[in-house]
Amino acid sequence: MGFAKKEYEFLSEIGLSSENLGCFVGGTWKAHGPVVSSVNPVNNQTIANVTEASIDDYEEGMKACSEAAKIWMTCKIIICHDRKFKYFLSLRIHFPVTAPKRGEIVRQIGDALREKLHQLGRLLSLEMGKILAEGIGEVQEIIDMCDFAVGLSRQLNGLIIPSERKLKHLPFVFLHVVVIFYPGPNHVMLETWNPLGVVGVITAFNFPCAVLGWNACNALVCGNCVVWKGAPTTPLITIAITKLVAEVLEKNQLPGAIFTAFCGGAEIGQAIAKDARIPLVSFTGSTKVLPSGSDL
Repeated sequence: MGFAKKEYEFLSEIGLSSENLGCFVGGTWKAHGPVVSSVNPVNNQTIANVTEASIDDYEEGMKACSEAAKIWMTCKIIICHDRKFKYFLSLRIHFPVTAPKRGEIVRQIGDALREKLHQLGRLLSLEMGKILAEGIGEVQEIIDMCDFAVGLSRQLNGLIIPSERKLKHLPFVFLHVVVIFYPGPNHVMLETWNPLGVVGVITAFNFPCAVLGWNACNALVCGNCVVWKGAPTTPLITIAITKLVAEVLEKNQLPGAIFTAFCGGAEIGQAIAKDARIPLVSFTGSTKVLPSGSDL
């Protein structure tokens, strides 16, 4: 189906149509929730329709995202001591996707957004009501954060910590923090940072995509998968940006569930806020999103 107005036809250039599915779960677009209309706040006319997420869609998406985290994050670090040689260490590190590689993926996401900058900015202006320059500027913020995060991906350094303990012998150790022991009377510890796994991002109407960039770009290079719930009044920008991210993941033969997105109301936001599988949530929005009795 075509758009109701000719001036909306540019939306097809960023993967939108008059009827859209509002959930990207497990690398697939689907949705089984209510159908809502994205409305131009200037004239209250419908731009396009979106089918929102159901709780079942959310649960399916979270299961896929948790599985994708095993590939995206640093999976296992093992340090072994060979007792035959007093100071010989066998160090095996399994990095399914290294930090610089994650940075390369984020760089490609930034390039994909840059290529569609004006279309995305125009959509943001249309759906949210900002002037065009502000809409383009907000999308540019995500691109800028992608550039920042690419550099960050090669600077995820830990501390080198001197220790006063004397080196006698080393047992077998299986740690999430790498500790390298130097031969001699003393040793030092080398600290590394580990991903949380899944990071949730809930964004509001006034900055429907910039806040995503502030959080998601850094989360991705640090090895975390992202679950994004966009504002219910701006579902089209949520879908359009997610489609560009999904294309990059597919091109690099990575699981689409690394970046999971939901269009929906407070019930989806509450599910994210209460979900123990998401150890960190960035939240901007109304108190309706918070669980009942929450002390957040």
